[in-house]
Amino acid sequence: MTRKHNIHRISADWLSLETIQRIIQEDKRLELSPKAILNISKCREYLDVKMVENEEALYYGINTGFGYLQNVRIEKDQISELQYNLLKSHACGVGDKVPKEVVKLMLLTKIQSLSYGNSGVQLETVKRLVDFYNHDILPVVYQQGSLGASGDLAPLSHLSLPLIGLGEVYFEGEVYKSDEILKQFGWSPIALQSKEGLSLINGTQFMVAYGIHCLLKAKKLLSWSDIIAAICIDGFNCSLQPFHHLVHSIRSHAGQVDTANFIRNLLEDSEIAATRDKAVQDPYSFRCIPQVHGASKDTWNFVKTTFETEINSVTDNPNIFPEEDKIISAGNFHGQPLALGFDFLSIAMAEVGNIAERRTYQLLSGQRGLPLFLIKNPGLHSGMMIPQYTAASVVSENKQLCTPASVDSITSSNGQEDHVSMGANAGTKCYRVINNLEKILAIELFSATQALEFRRPKKTSRALEQLIKQYRTDVSFNEFDRILSIDIEKSIQFIRKEPIVIPSTL
Repeated sequence: MTRKHNIHRISADWLSLETIQRIIQEDKRLELSPKAILNISKCREYLDVKMVENEEALYYGINTGFGYLQNVRIEKDQISELQYNLLKSHACGVGDKVPKEVVKLMLLTKIQSLSYGNSGVQLETVKRLVDFYNHDILPVVYQQGSLGASGDLAPLSHLSLPLIGLGEVYFEGEVYKSDEILKQFGWSPIALQSKEGLSLINGTQFMVAYGIHCLLKAKKLLSWSDIIAAICIDGFNCSLQPFHHLVHSIRSHAGQVDTANFIRNLLEDSEIAATRDKAVQDPYSFRCIPQVHGASKDTWNFVKTTFETEINSVTDNPNIFPEEDKIISAGNFHGQPLALGFDFLSIAMAEVGNIAERRTYQLLSGQRGLPLFLIKNPGLHSGMMIPQYTAASVVSENKQLCTPASVDSITSSNGQEDHVSMGANAGTKCYRVINNLEKILAIELFSATQALEFRRPKKTSRALEQLIKQYRTDVSFNEFDRILSIDIEKSIQFIRKEPIVIPSTL
C-alpha cells in the first residue's frame, strides 16, 4: 500500500465505527481536509474579530473564569495566561494510566470534533494534535478524575498538556517529558489563544475513546460467543430444534434471528448434530442462545448508534457559529447519552459471559455421556473442575461491575455543576467487563473443545473442526491434571485472533 493511499482525511464526512477500525488496523496517517482547514480558520478569525469588536461583552471561558467563577472577568492581557492556567489546574488525573490504544483514539476523536469549526481553536493547534497522532506520540493520561460532564476535564487536560510542553508522553516504547519530544522534533510549544484551553479539555473524548475500544472488542467477542456456543452444542449433544427458522420467524428480533441462522448454518454438516439420540429439551443456556446472544447484539447496535453520533459531534462549550454571528454557552459536554450506553453495553456483555459460564458448568456435570469434570479418571484427577470456578468468579465480578454509573451524580464546582453523568466511570467499568468476558469465553472454549473429544470418532462441522485443529496447535487435550492457567492464557490469546466464521448482524 502506498503512503498516499494510507491516509485518512479528517473532514465533515460521517466517521463511522467501521472507518475508525480501518484507520487503526491499517495504521493510517491523518490529514486535515481543505474543508476542515477552512472551518477551523474561519471560526478562529471570527472569534479574534469578536473579541476586538465587543471588548465589554462576557463570553464564558473566553474572558471569564470557569465553572462557579463564570462571573469573574479576565482582563485582555490575561486571556492567554487563563488558558495555560486552565490546562495546568485541571490536570488532576489519578489512578492507572489509560491504555495507549485508548489514548490514540482520544487524539483521533478530539481532532475530529475540533475540525467542524465550532470551537475556536487555532489551525496550528489541531495540526499539532495530528502530528502527535501520526508520530505515535501519545500523552500519558490517567483513568480517574472525570465526572463525565463539563467534559472529561482531567483526562483531556493531560491529553493537552504536551501541546504546551508540559506533562509526559509515550514515544517508541518509553515515557518522556513532553518538552524533550518537542525539542527532538523541532517543535515549539503552542502559544494558546483565547478559548483554546477550554476547547481542548471541554469535551467527551475520554468517554468516546473508551466507547470505541469497547464496541470494537465487544463486536469480536460476540462473534466468538456464537462460535464457541456451537462447539458446546455438539459437545453436550444438543438438539438443533431451538434454532429452527420457524421458531424465530414468530419472534423476529434481529439479533435473535441472526444468531439462530448462524448457528444452524454453522452446524448444518455436523455429524454429531445429525444424530437422533437427543434429549427432549436442553437446558436454557443451550436452548436460549439465540434469545440471549441476540439481545446483546441488538444492544450493541443501539450503543454503536449512540457513540457514532457522539464521534461526529462538537462537545465543547461555548459553541461558536460564525455564519450566524453567535457564541452560545450550553451543555454539549454532558455525557449522559454515553453513560447510559456504557451501562447498557456492560449489562449486555456481562450476560453473554453469564450464559457462557452456565454452559461450561453443564459440560462438567457428568451428563450426556461425558465424564465428570471432562477427565478420564475423575477423582485422581480434578480435570476441568477449577476453570469453571475461575469463570464463575469473573462472571460474579462482572455482575458487581454492572451496577449502573449513570444513575449516580455528585455536585461539583460549588453547585454550578450540580448534575453530572459519571460516564467516565461507566466507560472504565465497561472496559473491565469486556476484558472479563474474553476470559470467560476462553474458559468456555477450553471446556467445549475438551468435551467434544469425548464424542469421537463423530465429528462436528467442517468449519468448527478446522478451528479446533488450529486451537489444538496451542492447547492440547487435557489427558491428566496440569497447570491449567497456562492453557487458559493460551486460550485467551487464541480468541484475540480473528475467528474463522463471523456472524452477519455485526
